Amino acid sequence: MSANHQKTKNLLRTAGLFLGMLALMLALGYAFLGTVGLIYAGIFSLIALFMSSRVSSKMIMRFQGGRPLQPWEAPQLSKLMERLAQRAELPTPPQLYYIPNGTLNAFATGSKSDPAIAITHGLLSRMDLRELSGVLAHEMSHIRNNDLQLKSMVNIFSRLTRLFSFMGQLLLLINLPLFFVGQAPFSWVAILLLLVAPLLTALMMTAFSRTREYEADLEAARLTGDPNALADALEKLDYYNQGGLSRLFQPNRSVKVPNILRSHPETKDRVKRLRAIAPRFIPKFDWSSFAPHFLRGSF
Repeated sequence: MSANHQKTKNLLRTAGLFLGMLALMLALGYAFLGTVGLIYAGIFSLIALFMSSRVSSKMIMRFQGGRPLQPWEAPQLSKLMERLAQRAELPTPPQLYYIPNGTLNAFATGSKSDPAIAITHGLLSRMDLRELSGVLAHEMSHIRNNDLQLKSMVNIFSRLTRLFSFMGQLLLLINLPLFFVGQAPFSWVAILLLLVAPLLTALMMTAFSRTREYEADLEAARLTGDPNALADALEKLDYYNQGGLSRLFQPNRSVKVPNILRSHPETKDRVKRLRAIAPRFIPKFDWSSFAPHFLRGSF
């Protein structure tokens, strides 16, 4: 599958899932209050769209225990961030935050006008600069594609569907006693829809997240010109987050999670896709121009 074909497929899948969640919201509103509920559901959806970008990245990072990583502390990373931001055509480079945590993790937050990327101590200590370029490009792609606002809106939808489900439980308690005397006032189909709404939303949320991860992988490959950099980083992340060398001495007790319940695709699938498109790219960074030690100061 070509990179352009894969991108088109990802975008169509995202649009379909997003429309599906919006349709579910409208159906829940109609099931609960009829035409009035349909209107209210539409209004809540618009409010969710507006509120999805209202929380500042600084507040989110503070909540996560992160602090800004100054350019003099990591000059090579700052240089790399600037180049990636230019390639991504972002109006301003994301602020890089440092989280003193041993886990290997990185995540983006904010918006194109207020972007930020957090990176943990564990990731900084385990990754080389080439691998970090793939990780940072992946997170920057989420910012570029407005994935963060979309995910925030999806989370608001999820909370609203849980509220609808609670209403469905109340209607069920009212309907059951009256059903036995032949006077059930509410539609059983409507009640069933209200009750299963959180499950349907959760399945669509995980499918939405998987699709955006694939798209961010592809965009990261385009930003760096080096799909193997992200593939290597993903394999290293999977290795350390699954226990590293301890897996050699302990039986594998991990439970296999079905793909339909995963918020992220399996690492092996992501790596396979990246390796497959790697021959079509030319790396855009000359790593000989970067110093071998990219961190300064005490962490």
